[in-house]
Amino acid sequence: MTQEFVPYEQALALKELGFDEPTSFYWEDNIIRPLPMKDEIGAFHFNRHTHTENEWICAPTFSQAFRWFREKCNLFGCIDLHVCSPSHWFIRVDKIDINDYLYHSEDEHIQYNTYEEAELACLIKLIEIVKEKK
Repeated sequence: MTQEFVPYEQALALKELGFDEPTSFYWEDNIIRPLPMKDEIGAFHFNRHTHTENEWICAPTFSQAFRWFREKCNLFGCIDLHVCSPSHWFIRVDKIDINDYLYHSEDEHIQYNTYEEAELACLIKLIEIVKEKK
């Protein structure tokens, strides 16, 4: 089940970018753990609790992270399958409000063998794009 969660390094980068969506799990010593303290909807907002801010890093799911980039940054991470022999995955990042892509892995001839590899690469590219804007 841990493959559902953003890896620690990317979770830390998301926190630095201002990610503060409710989560039910956190990273501690490279282990994902359920949160003991929760708000009224059963989730935890890390940036609102100074006691835990430096001790725990939230563990969002990939779905939560991609939604955050769409809603807060107007960036859409897309993972495309190119069927050939053998099949490969490619990533693309679109800016929602201008309907133009900012990055496409085919431009750099980067192919990923699995969806999971492409998903992580896409998340890393989204983080990189937002960091460059700041």
